[in-house]
Parts: sequence; structure tokens; C-alpha cells
Amino acid sequence: MTDQQHLEALTDIKRMMERSSRFISLSGLSGISAGACGLIGAFIANKWLNEYYLRWNATGVHSHSDFLTLKFRLIVLGFSVLAAALIGGTFFTWRKARKNNLPIWDLTSRKVLINTAIPLAAGGAFIAGLLYNHLEALVAPTCLVFYGLAIINASKYTLPDVKYLGICEVILGTINLFYLREGLYFWAIGFGLLHIIYGALMWWKYEWKGTV
Repeated sequence: MTDQQHLEALTDIKRMMERSSRFISLSGLSGISAGACGLIGAFIANKWLNEYYLRWNATGVHSHSDFLTLKFRLIVLGFSVLAAALIGGTFFTWRKARKNNLPIWDLTSRKVLINTAIPLAAGGAFIAGLLYNHLEALVAPTCLVFYGLAIINASKYTLPDVKYLGICEVILGTINLFYLREGLYFWAIGFGLLHIIYGALMWWKYEWKGTV
């Protein structure tokens, strides 16, 4: 066996080990679809907030029932955006896995799910406490920070580039703490724009170029 053949054999072994230890079926298109859902959700939320403040300014009286209605609609919108993003992400990931003849549900994908779910569950409980104590202004930065921590926690079981998205989310959420009145814009950047940029880069690097 020549040196070139040895090198090719080692490369194949390394690729097989990478496939078995990391969840590499995550598609860049999943990030793009999640980002699109985030931007649409932010657009709708901004429209509802503007309408709410217009009514407040027109009457000059703060309506508690109107505020509770807005709060409920925003919570439902948040869960709807999350569901749409998960559905889109699952579809594109499943399509990539099928194309590459890889399993979408194995030990590695379960590790990714668990390591993502723990920080997200903690963040969800924390946000519920914020809403209970009427600290709505802290919800957007908290979402970004806990989401970023979840991505960083799961990145060791998937593509290493994912970690940088998580770091950016944490930094963005931390900055948002100093600009609480601009939470919706930070939300749109973190869950919308960053996802689209990340997804496009991952698609170009790993799918368009065919390196995975």
C-alpha cells in the first residue's frame, strides 16, 4: 500500500469516526428557515405593539385588560414561531440525513437533544418567573442568553461551527440587558438575522461544497 493509499484510508477512518461521534445531519437550511420564522414573528409582534401604543395614546388611559390581551397574544405568537421553526428545522435535517444515508435519531442526536433541552428548560422556567413578577422587559435578553447557552452546550455533539452561533446569542442577550426597551429588535437580530447568516454559511460550507 502506497503512502497515498495510507493517507486516504486514514481520511476515511477519520470521516467515519466524525460521523459516529457528531450529529452532522443538521442542515444550514434549518437555520435559514428558523431565521425567517423569527423575522416574521418579530414583524407581527412589532405591529401589535404599535397598535397597542396607538390605542393608549389615543385614549390617554392605560387599559389593564388591553395589556393582558397583548401579553397573551405575544406568548402565543412566541410558541407559534418556535413550533414553526422546529417543524422547518426537522424537515430540512431529515431531508439532509436521508440524502446522506445517515440516521436522524441515534445516540448522538439524543445527546444533542438532551444537552439542548436542559438549558432551554431552565430558561423557560426562569422566563415564567419573570412573567409572573411582571418583568416582561427582561424576557428578550433572557431568551437570547439561555438559547445561546443551550447551543453552546450541544455544540460538542454536532458541527463545531454551531458554537459560534451560541456565543453570538449570549453576547447579544447580554448587550440587550443594557437596552431593555429595544428587546424586540435584539430578538429579531438574534432569532432572525443571526440564524439566516449562520444557516447560509453552514449551507455553503457543508452542503453546497459537498464536504459532508
